[in-house]
Amino acid sequence: MQSFEELISIVKKLRGENGCAWDKVQTFDSLIPCFLEEAYEVVDGISKRDYQNIKEELGDVLLHIVFFSELANDENKFNIDEVIKNINQKLIRRHPHVFGESEIKDVDGILKQWDKIKKEEKAEKENKNYKSVLDDIPNSLPVMERAYKLMKRAAGVGFEYKNADDSLKKVEEEFLEVKEAYNENKNNENNKEHLEEEIGDLIMTILDFARMNKINPVSSLIKANNKFIRRFNYVEEKASEENKNLTDMTLEEMDFLWNECKKSEAKSKRL
Repeated sequence: MQSFEELISIVKKLRGENGCAWDKVQTFDSLIPCFLEEAYEVVDGISKRDYQNIKEELGDVLLHIVFFSELANDENKFNIDEVIKNINQKLIRRHPHVFGESEIKDVDGILKQWDKIKKEEKAEKENKNYKSVLDDIPNSLPVMERAYKLMKRAAGVGFEYKNADDSLKKVEEEFLEVKEAYNENKNNENNKEHLEEEIGDLIMTILDFARMNKINPVSSLIKANNKFIRRFNYVEEKASEENKNLTDMTLEEMDFLWNECKKSEAKSKRL
């Protein structure tokens, strides 16, 4: 762990008397945007299976963990050693099927056991007998991830459809309600609240349908984003080859190139 000790030493020096002016003025709040950006860059690297980039971005995330710990240490709150000890203890405590006497072996059982232990820990900290299973889902999570976690947590206590077919029926039902709200909105464009509400319900049901099919919707959307970029870039490149600007092209012309790319991708998958 010599490299890790060196990283701690570097961060201390950067924040020291003769360190970097930028590093010395950083706070927990000022580093939040940087930390989130680095975390998403890790996700981007994973989605592209760019392992060299993943290695680099994980280093940036680790830097922030050490940096946050040094900020806390300066205020006599905690240090990096306490952070590591805390996660070590938590992993052992929440894996009684590995480090204890629990005989649970299946994945679903392990996840329910994890949530049960986590809930007990939270209740003990707050010294109260009742705690909602939803209470400890952070408000700061990206909104789609938070919605997914809310439904997953509720499902953990049995609040879910019997099967994915029932969930899909709910998606279809919510889509019809969106259409109804949309038609209402066309007659009164100043009142979008109903349409906004129904779109939110539709998105929630789609996220839940993904959950019931054991598909992470965040991963699905990352792939959809990458697909959109790839196909749109194809449209741009083909337009450039024909000396055309996209703004001068009709939607039909751009859609033709889009579908051309789509067909080419489908053909490549079959090969």
